Amino acid sequence: MNSPFPAASLSKTCDNDVSNDLCLANAQLVLEDQVLTGAVTIEQGVICDITEGDHVPTGALDCAGDLVIPGLVELHTDNVERHIEPRPEVDWPLLPALIAHDAELASTGITTVFDAMRVGSIHSGKGRYIDYARKLADELLAARAQGYFKISHFLHLRAEICSETLLEELAAFGSSDRVGIVSLMDHTPGQRQFRDLTALKTYVAKKRGMNDAEFAEHVETLLGLQKRLGAKHEVGAVKEARRLGAVLASHDDTTADHVVTSAVNGVGFAEFPTTVEAAAACRVHGIAVMMGAPNLIRGGSHSGNVAAETLAKADLLDIVSSDYVPSALLLSAFRLADIWNDLPRAIATVTSNPASAVQLHDRGALKTGLRGDVLRVCQIGKTPLLRGVWSQGYKVS
Repeated sequence: MNSPFPAASLSKTCDNDVSNDLCLANAQLVLEDQVLTGAVTIEQGVICDITEGDHVPTGALDCAGDLVIPGLVELHTDNVERHIEPRPEVDWPLLPALIAHDAELASTGITTVFDAMRVGSIHSGKGRYIDYARKLADELLAARAQGYFKISHFLHLRAEICSETLLEELAAFGSSDRVGIVSLMDHTPGQRQFRDLTALKTYVAKKRGMNDAEFAEHVETLLGLQKRLGAKHEVGAVKEARRLGAVLASHDDTTADHVVTSAVNGVGFAEFPTTVEAAAACRVHGIAVMMGAPNLIRGGSHSGNVAAETLAKADLLDIVSSDYVPSALLLSAFRLADIWNDLPRAIATVTSNPASAVQLHDRGALKTGLRGDVLRVCQIGKTPLLRGVWSQGYKVS
């Protein structure tokens, strides 16, 4: 599907690097199935050599025993939306917002991101949300082509089933956009993520400043849209994902029947299943399970759904996403390493597993021939501290 985007102009933006040739030596290298003392060398943006031992070659960076891991791969982040709308009904210029978003992710160790943007809008009522994805995607793709970003960006279209204009907005995207993910989002009140209407009210009413009557009207609007357009939108979104060549993801599967439908639709990974039942069904159908890092770190879901830690302990967790807190992604991997007592397995949930889920086979591990996206990390107790972030061998944080 997507080919990796070369950051052609990146060297111009990183004045502390004159080239993307790099050797990180005397490090604890987190490989796919082991941790060993060694060095990783990157030339022309690609890992060209991995050697064992604590020798520090001339010109190499002595990591003094710090960990070196692959750059993090983020499949679902709402962070770009936070930058383009820093407060409800407050719009921000798109290019400055994207540049700030890119820099923030780089500072947290994310070197590949699938920027989630909603498609499907509601144009009336206090709970309205207006279309923005095509305009934002145009700005992002132009900035990417000019090499303005520090890290690698792809598109993730969040297809809002419970909306008025989903199919029209999806139709505005084509093969040249290289859409990487289309996720099926059904936020109909009373099911999936918002089985508990109290949780929905806390989230929406606070965000949009709704009173009780306005919230009740919003719920009725959504229920009406689901009844009138839900089935048509789901079928159409699956068809559009295939047309775009994107990986299809489900969202908030709750029952085994939901997962059966996801499997029939050709879903590759499940975002944030809300129950153990759904996660276990994903295992049966070969669908990778993704959970949110904030859920793992906080010890539970803010919507009252299954805890990520519960799935981790049941061997039902494959991928972690930062969701709405970019810095949570690295921290979550180390939390999983503590739960599993297996650092390589934990690091894989934020590197090689998400890369494989979206068919990016050129990154996500410390292996020769892969992209030179690497992090240097030390630990303060159980907390990881980033000491360097390199994207294709260029230092970006």
